[in-house]
Amino acid sequence: MENIAYYNGKIASIEEMTIPINDRSSYFGDGVYDATYTRNHIPFALEEHIDRIYRSAAMLKISAPMLKDEMGRLLRELVRRVDCPEQMLYWQVTRGTAMRAHAFPKEDKPNLWVLSWPCSVKDIHAKLKLCTMEDTRYLHCNIKTLNLIPNVLAAQKAAELGCDETVLHRGNRVTECAHSNVSILKDGVFRTAPTDNLILPGITRGHILQICRENGIPVDETAFTLEEMMQADEVVVSASSVFGLPAVEIDGKPVGGRAPELLEVIQQAYMKKFLTETTPQAG
Repeated sequence: MENIAYYNGKIASIEEMTIPINDRSSYFGDGVYDATYTRNHIPFALEEHIDRIYRSAAMLKISAPMLKDEMGRLLRELVRRVDCPEQMLYWQVTRGTAMRAHAFPKEDKPNLWVLSWPCSVKDIHAKLKLCTMEDTRYLHCNIKTLNLIPNVLAAQKAAELGCDETVLHRGNRVTECAHSNVSILKDGVFRTAPTDNLILPGITRGHILQICRENGIPVDETAFTLEEMMQADEVVVSASSVFGLPAVEIDGKPVGGRAPELLEVIQQAYMKKFLTETTPQAG
């Protein structure tokens, strides 16, 4: 298949799949999601992404549609059905299907959506242009919910300005980007916002922290300001498809470019991790 869609056991192409109009995601965005990339039909860091979607669901009191092991087997099987070995794998769990009412439906029966289509991770040698925007999202950014209108508006601002991403900030504190985490390198230290309720704990962010520790790079998980970001040696954007790319411009002003060797250590280690974990094992 060129791509694949799954809904509660039904499988079709993305173009052919239909969803009940009463799925609560249509009314309220009442659900959670996660995503990762595949190489050689192997989803990267799948268990970590499954753990995160289960945590997000639990925080919203959404029941799990199946056991974690079952979800892993299902996702791997669906990925194998798509012709292209490099894919974006996306899945979401919604609270269920019921007539519109704000309170939870009496029947506890969540819906599982899965989509996968050809897509590759970004070139680690790419340079990014960023813009900034006040973070007006609610106070549960640590939950990976479907409620993403502020993120959509931020991403659209970047598109209109010819930028790659929008950095969000609450007052002077930098939080994260529209659909990425943002960190900085300063004086040899990798600094990134704490995983409080104002940011999503990115899987890639966590991997980069591990790589830093393994390579003797000090880590500081404290919030930083807009001024500190603009004066950083490197501004680093990370997401499932972005393995620590540097920004060269923010709001039209040049930034970073003062610690390329240190950033390359992180990037190369991450790429090695990705290639190793997505290479089929002999036997």
